[in-house]
Amino acid sequence: MPELRKNSMANRYFINPSQDELDRALESWNWLELEGKQVLLVTAFADVFFSASDGIWILDTLEGKLKSICETQQELDAALLTEEMEDTYLMAPLVDYLINSGLTLADSECYDFKIHPRLGGQMHHENIETSNFVVSLNLRGQLLEQIRQMKPGAKISKFVLQNDAETKPWWKFWA
Repeated sequence: MPELRKNSMANRYFINPSQDELDRALESWNWLELEGKQVLLVTAFADVFFSASDGIWILDTLEGKLKSICETQQELDAALLTEEMEDTYLMAPLVDYLINSGLTLADSECYDFKIHPRLGGQMHHENIETSNFVVSLNLRGQLLEQIRQMKPGAKISKFVLQNDAETKPWWKFWA
C-alpha cells in the first residue's frame, strides 16, 4: 500500500477483503472488461484499483465505469500521495469525517450510500452507512448495469423485488 500524505491514517482509506470476497463482490460487474485485471487496492467506499498489462485501472462504483488512471504501480503510489487523488478516488475528507464522527468499518465492511447518487442520493455524510462489502459491491454492479440499459431521461419510480429463480437479476430498481 502506498504511503499516503496521512501516513498513520492511510489504512482508513482502504479495506482488505479476501480473494473469495473479491470474487463474489465482482460477479455482477462482468459487463465491464475485468478479465486480465488483478486487484491492487480496494477503497473504503469499495472502489477497486486493478493492475493489468495495459496499466492501472479503477472501478468507479459511483459512475459504473472502469477508468485507466496511470501506467505503473509506481505512478499510482505517487498519485495517491496527492490531495487531488485522495479527494477524487479515496474520498479522504468524507472518510475522515465519518471516522471522526464514530462511523467506523468492521472487517468485511465498506462505506455505502443509503441511496446511491445515481438514484438521486446525496453525496453527504447523512446518506452514508456501513455495509457488507460483498453485498454492497455486488448490488452496485447490478444497479449500474440496469441503469446503463435505461433510455436517457427515464424515471425510476419504484423498486421491485423479484422472487422468480429463473429471472436474473433477482431484483430490479424499476418496474
